[in-house]
Amino acid sequence: MKKLVVLSGAGVSQESGIATFRDADGLWEGHDVMEVASPDGWARNPELVLDFYNQRRKAALNAKPNRAHEIIAELEEHFEVSVITQNVDHLHEDGGSTNVVHLHGKLFESRSTVDDKLIYPVEGWELKLGDKCDLGSQLRPNIVWFGEMVPMMEVAAQIASQADVFIIVGTSLMVYPAAGLIDYVPAHATSFLVDPNATGLPAYYDIRVIKEKATKGMQLIWDSIV
Repeated sequence: MKKLVVLSGAGVSQESGIATFRDADGLWEGHDVMEVASPDGWARNPELVLDFYNQRRKAALNAKPNRAHEIIAELEEHFEVSVITQNVDHLHEDGGSTNVVHLHGKLFESRSTVDDKLIYPVEGWELKLGDKCDLGSQLRPNIVWFGEMVPMMEVAAQIASQADVFIIVGTSLMVYPAAGLIDYVPAHATSFLVDPNATGLPAYYDIRVIKEKATKGMQLIWDSIV
């Protein structure tokens, strides 16, 4: 069975009502991203950061997978599918995908601020000041912030290097290091980029560009490869 790898970003979840990471004015839900998604922001105002992610969890609890999530899951009937996602929600899993790598962490997990191997589920939507790990340290969102290492990159690169079909959907290939995964894709692979705002890619990337939103773009890919 051929290996199909999906690299997904915020545009997939957007059609489920999840706000994209950054809008036109450089803010995320009214916040400078460095206030709510950086170690410095956490050090300055942990309560603000906790509240920000609490609100994201509350929104995510009401979100449902859309047709793009479902098509990606249904491709498992025809391919060995791996999903590498930059999204922190669990909509791929809710949509039926069984092999999902979260590059940027998981919204419904917390981790210790003194030992990043201590990871805990967040029940419901709220993580508060005073919630502590087993070592007595404050818990933080298990999210990869700006300036932090992306621990799953090596795993993701290995997966990308085995692709027979590589689909980039809901991401503009502008966010690194995730965008660099395209350089690991074998030359023989059939590659697609689904992005309504896609701009020209360097000629050495042999990628079929589909200028559509995720739901329509994934349906077009399904029709061409299944």
